[in-house]
Amino acid sequence: MSVVEKITAILAEQALLSPEDVSGESTLEALGIDSMGLVEVIFTIEETFDIHVPFNANDPQASDFDITSVKSIAAAVETLLTTPEA
Repeated sequence: MSVVEKITAILAEQALLSPEDVSGESTLEALGIDSMGLVEVIFTIEETFDIHVPFNANDPQASDFDITSVKSIAAAVETLLTTPEA
């Protein structure tokens, strides 16, 4: 399963949708995922991929972790997976 497929499955589960109902261009808002749901998504991503997501739930715009769409989240996760931790 690819990163995009895993992210799609995580977001679909949080939004109570089928993965087929989630596209790469879907936004969290369009999926009905609120700020509390986003926190759950971030925790699930961290557990699934064994990474630390640099995300501040109190100030999402201050993060380099792009949450604008399914594709952007997958791209950010792929970057974290290929970037060695300091």
